[in-house]
Amino acid sequence: MRVLSRKAIREFAQIHPEAIEPLAHWYLVTRRASWSSLADARRDFRHADGAGKYTVFNIGGNNFRLIATIKYRWQVVYIRAILTHAEYDKGAWL
Repeated sequence: MRVLSRKAIREFAQIHPEAIEPLAHWYLVTRRASWSSLADARRDFRHADGAGKYTVFNIGGNNFRLIATIKYRWQVVYIRAILTHAEYDKGAWL
């Protein structure tokens, strides 16, 4: 998969340094993946969930949420937002 908006990962990790390692893991696994559906993404990230047109990944032991749009046909992942669990619960990404 091609991951777009890697800048979002860098910016979030600057604010939340404890997220650097889990986000780096997510990035490396995603880059090496070749998903054709949400079921494929769940094989790598079992807590990935569909939320409308987005896929939500639990990152760092459920401390963070990465919201992405995945274009399976083109093998592209667009990072929409990365949030703390509290920010996600408030609907800060809508």
